[in-house]
Amino acid sequence: MTTPALLPLSGRRLPPLNLGASAFPHHRATLRLSEKFILLLILSAFITLCFGAFFFLPDSSKHKRFDLGLEDVLIPHVDTSKGGKNLGGFLIHGQGHDEHRHREEEERLRNKIRADHEKALEEAKEKLKKSRDEIQAEIQTEKNKVVQELKKKDSKPLPPVPLPNLIGINSGEPADLDIREKRNKVKEMMKHAWDNYRQYGWGHNELKPIARKGHSTNIFGNSQMGATIVDALDTLYIMGLHDEFREGQEWIDKNLDFSVNSEVSVFEVNIRFIGGLLAAYYLSGQEVFKIKAVQLAGKLLPAFNTPTGIPWAMVNLKSGVGRNWGWASAGSSILAEFGTLHMEFVHLSYLTGDPVYYNKVMHIRKLLQKMDRPNGLYPNYLNPRTGRWGQHHTSVGGLGDSFYEYLLKAWLMSDKMDTEARKMYDDAIEAIEKHLIRKSNGGLTFIGEWKNGHLERKMGHLTCFAGGMFALGADGSRDDKAGHYLQLGAEIAHTCHESYDRTTLKLGPEAFKFDGGVEAVAVRQNEKYYILRPEVIETYWYMWRFTHDPKYRQWGWEAAQAIDKYCRVSGGFSGVKDVYSSSPTYDDVQQSFFLAETLK
Repeated sequence: MTTPALLPLSGRRLPPLNLGASAFPHHRATLRLSEKFILLLILSAFITLCFGAFFFLPDSSKHKRFDLGLEDVLIPHVDTSKGGKNLGGFLIHGQGHDEHRHREEEERLRNKIRADHEKALEEAKEKLKKSRDEIQAEIQTEKNKVVQELKKKDSKPLPPVPLPNLIGINSGEPADLDIREKRNKVKEMMKHAWDNYRQYGWGHNELKPIARKGHSTNIFGNSQMGATIVDALDTLYIMGLHDEFREGQEWIDKNLDFSVNSEVSVFEVNIRFIGGLLAAYYLSGQEVFKIKAVQLAGKLLPAFNTPTGIPWAMVNLKSGVGRNWGWASAGSSILAEFGTLHMEFVHLSYLTGDPVYYNKVMHIRKLLQKMDRPNGLYPNYLNPRTGRWGQHHTSVGGLGDSFYEYLLKAWLMSDKMDTEARKMYDDAIEAIEKHLIRKSNGGLTFIGEWKNGHLERKMGHLTCFAGGMFALGADGSRDDKAGHYLQLGAEIAHTCHESYDRTTLKLGPEAFKFDGGVEAVAVRQNEKYYILRPEVIETYWYMWRFTHDPKYRQWGWEAAQAIDKYCRVSGGFSGVKDVYSSSPTYDDVQQSFFLAETLK
């Protein structure tokens, strides 16, 4: 071992000295024995000193003593004319009487210490008589008591607020027999996914359906927080699977604990857990979901402790320490992550009466409004320390997508009173249409990505949600352009359907190009996978609701059939690695969003 270079007081460096054992080859054994002897000697001396100092210190009132809870030992001097002596600024009253009283007090204290010591020894002897299992059981009981006390502290009563009227959760049967059969098939798929998770992955975040065991990813840290249970609750309720819903509710009530030493994604935990819990609360009215959502939100708040108030991407649920993804443009926060908190946090303030949640997300909005945007576009990266944009990369797919969705839905959620959110949405969509939306040579409308001043003619599966968003935002758009945006939504839906239709499995790839003769087809091998994503089906659903064109229902049914045929395995549903292969390899992950979104 080599010591670091030493810096003496003169400021000159001395050369490092090699003080390893090899420097003294003939004295290794002697050195070890000497070290042990010296350590034992020091330990013995220390024990002797401690006991000697405590029990055999001289008893003299002329010496200052430690305050052991005895009263009137040393009193600040005020007046020496009443029979006392002034010693060093302190008055000592009636020394003869006081000395006797002090001796009695100290003797009483010694006796108490001896008694406590003997009692502790007796308790230790009793413990040693018990078996290891009995001792462990006692320790676990004490731990459980502490946990219950902490839970009581966290479970503050929330103010009563009116629950909105629930419309449409009546499990009404469609009159059309064909539609009823198709709907029941999707419900059966949900049962298959849930039952296998229940059997093989219960309590874990997700399921590995082929290995038949629990699964998790870094977005949930090292925790087992039952992401699939929380994420799937509203789908179960809407489908009328109330026994399964009650199973999930019982697990959440007894086992969902956020006081874990785990670093999680603020964005993912917000949309899957807080969003899932709030949805379950509004559907069922069960207070446990509201209480858990508020507890978790409190654990996320430390992520906002940055110089700008733009939250970190990740936060440790126990310590509150936050940080950003290492790959995200020099430590930047991501637009789709810090921009996808608004709806849940506004509801949290409504349910708790605490404005802190609302203020956090409104601060983000105010900051964004003040910033210059290149070409009117929002870059995907923003540094939470400096408040400056990172790399100028704009996408309506991954890294950007749900920011725009939440602006529109914030306006809708406010009963169209939040005109600020609507203006931000309209401004953003106009810039997106001008700079990112193009038509391919084959006539397919697509949304590309803006990277450092040029357009990349590639569209991701995640971007396909935008067709539904354009349709949802058509009503209330500027300059009476409702028809235009409904048409734009239909064109995006058509393009995304083509990305499915041009594959072997009739399932869409993760990303697809529009270069030269290649249109709506994945080129890279690492973009050919399908992981049970919902965005294309989501757009079909919106387009069906707004137009009632039966082709959208048919496209949705085709996707459901393809998922059931190619992604279903005996232990659940799995993503596939290549949608252009007739015999694809499974990725062996049943994503929580498959139950929360795709099947819904």
